[in-house]
Amino acid sequence: MSKVFVVSESSKHNIAPALDYGEIVVVLPPNQSQVVFSTGPTVTRIKRVLEGFTDEDYLLFIGDPTAIAIMATVAAAKNNGRYKCLKWDKQERRYLPIQVDIFPHRGEEHGL
Repeated sequence: MSKVFVVSESSKHNIAPALDYGEIVVVLPPNQSQVVFSTGPTVTRIKRVLEGFTDEDYLLFIGDPTAIAIMATVAAAKNNGRYKCLKWDKQERRYLPIQVDIFPHRGEEHGL
């Protein structure tokens, strides 16, 4: 079964519609949802939680922008530069999947 990794829980966002894409896994507990100036513990936790991340899984970006950046970086590193994330569509009132591939032309000689 697919998983939806959400950076942190928020009472401001109803993430129940994300269940359409898989089981919800909260990556950072409420007391760690804000990244402090020492990112080491956050990086370690995100790496551990995303250990089995695959093309079938999704990221849901809610919370601290630094934690979001770390989660996207770790997911891409674990999955050959690819991850899927969910974007909220206000008109449709549902999440839409977005595919990200930071190496879309692998093998071609050019920079990012």
